[in-house]
Amino acid sequence: MSHVDVEIAEQPSCWRRALEARPAGLPEAGERVAVVGCGTSLYMAQAYAARREGAGLGETDAFAASDFPAARRYDRVVAITRSGTTTEVLDALDRAGSTPTVALTGDVGTPVKDAADIVVDLSFADERSVVQTRFATTALVLLRASLGPVPQDLPRQAEDALAASLPDELLNARQFTFLGTGWSTGVAHEAALKLREASGAWTESYPAMEYRHGPISVSGPGTVVWSFGEPPAGLADQVRATGAYLTVSPGDPLADLIRAQRLAVALAKSRGLDPDRPRNLTRSIVLTGS
Repeated sequence: MSHVDVEIAEQPSCWRRALEARPAGLPEAGERVAVVGCGTSLYMAQAYAARREGAGLGETDAFAASDFPAARRYDRVVAITRSGTTTEVLDALDRAGSTPTVALTGDVGTPVKDAADIVVDLSFADERSVVQTRFATTALVLLRASLGPVPQDLPRQAEDALAASLPDELLNARQFTFLGTGWSTGVAHEAALKLREASGAWTESYPAMEYRHGPISVSGPGTVVWSFGEPPAGLADQVRATGAYLTVSPGDPLADLIRAQRLAVALAKSRGLDPDRPRNLTRSIVLTGS
């Protein structure tokens, strides 16, 4: 069994632990907040930012760490970094200057401990695989819980996603399009990334209504359209008219992300790839200057 198989399976227990945590330093209601990350962490940042602002708790922007606009005024900067060593994240925290910063990390013994004012220890969700799964989702569960009530059965929904079968239409597809609405758009982007990283699959992801403005042209027999949450009215019929296979999240989009993680691993193995060691990737991106 691969490391990523184990890490995917341990998400329900990690989520339960995150739901019980009450870390200091997370944004207060009314603060203007920037959230930064890279890769998977960026997509979790996008999901959190959309959910926080949608809840009326304050303006919240998400940025790739390399694009963080340090000259813009924020009350707090939140960084998501599994390794605690990613060059762009450390640079963004440095450029935040006097703005209070908090970092969620899987390894508190790394340079992020000195780069951020407050460090939230998520080492219980850290991973051995290069491909991120449980750390990212656990970070998002913790951040969601800081905004207000989270579905009490969220860990159980995760367990259901672990037990659900993966239909042949998913396992045999040649192309995947993931759709989201609001905060679940970040989840859709992450699902697409998981399949690309682990299996090299052709994947795309969009806000649900943007799919109709061009991307629908790639859909047809042998392709999948995966909606995290109910698609906007009328869109499901248009997807089915293309001949694509449509799957819609039965519950919380984050729980359904687990099915996509499992699919990524299954496709990787079917193609003779090691899901723990995706091509051309490493656990942390550390850039060296001249």
